[in-house]
Amino acid sequence: MGKIIIMTDSASDISENEEKELGIKILPFPVVIGGKSYLSRVDFDNAGFYKIMEENPNELPKTAQITAFQFDELYKEQFDAGYTEIIFVSINKKGSATHDNAVMAKNEFFEEHPEYAGKGTIRIFDGVGYSGQYGYPVVQAAKMAEEGKTVDEITAYLSDILPKRRIYFGIYGLKYAAKSGRIPSAAALVGDALGVKPIMKIWANEIVTAFKCRGEKKLLAKMADVSAAEMLPGSPYQIVYGCDDVCRDELAAKMTEKVGYAPDDFFQIGAAVAQMF
Repeated sequence: MGKIIIMTDSASDISENEEKELGIKILPFPVVIGGKSYLSRVDFDNAGFYKIMEENPNELPKTAQITAFQFDELYKEQFDAGYTEIIFVSINKKGSATHDNAVMAKNEFFEEHPEYAGKGTIRIFDGVGYSGQYGYPVVQAAKMAEEGKTVDEITAYLSDILPKRRIYFGIYGLKYAAKSGRIPSAAALVGDALGVKPIMKIWANEIVTAFKCRGEKKLLAKMADVSAAEMLPGSPYQIVYGCDDVCRDELAAKMTEKVGYAPDDFFQIGAAVAQMF
């Protein structure tokens, strides 16, 4: 049986503990904040990122793609390390050229490096969304590899689960959403003045406004309602959150009350995803 390596990028927001315990290879996105360049997860952890954001309140972080050259080098490293099956799950292909770069490098790899022919395979998956939306399936795929599942079993799981995953998230303030272009500036100003809180949906490579509610107190309850309504009964779910632990815990409590069981994982949004909203 082949030796499998599970890889993803830092927009998956997988925790450092899961990364280390399961041997997941996470590629860091380059990030620019306040005129300085960083590598996410390398130059700062999430706490460090939010601290930098506080120090630069009028700046949006900007990310750059992971290049085809970097993927080419990465594939060589994995084969040289003895892996025969490379599985990479990327950020939403509509949100970054990173996915296409991974595919480009894969398609040209064995032609440009014939010495690696027959050493193994490279399989690329579009994560379809952001953060825990694909981070959770990556964690499960790494667990499957650890349990001795075959590469075909793991790829069948990813092919099935990734298109089904979705995130609902609420926005308390529209300032940064307006700067990112997700919401027009004028609409953001009016929305903030009226206390309108949008609930966005990420699914099928798209980000859309799914619902709106008036006031912060209603936001979490509405998110729990709409999330529970779309879940398959008894299926696992996860909480994705920013820098507010109180909000995270309140949403987890509301979801637990709504569906009868607690979330099985948490994903804190890091620099690669926070810059979008």
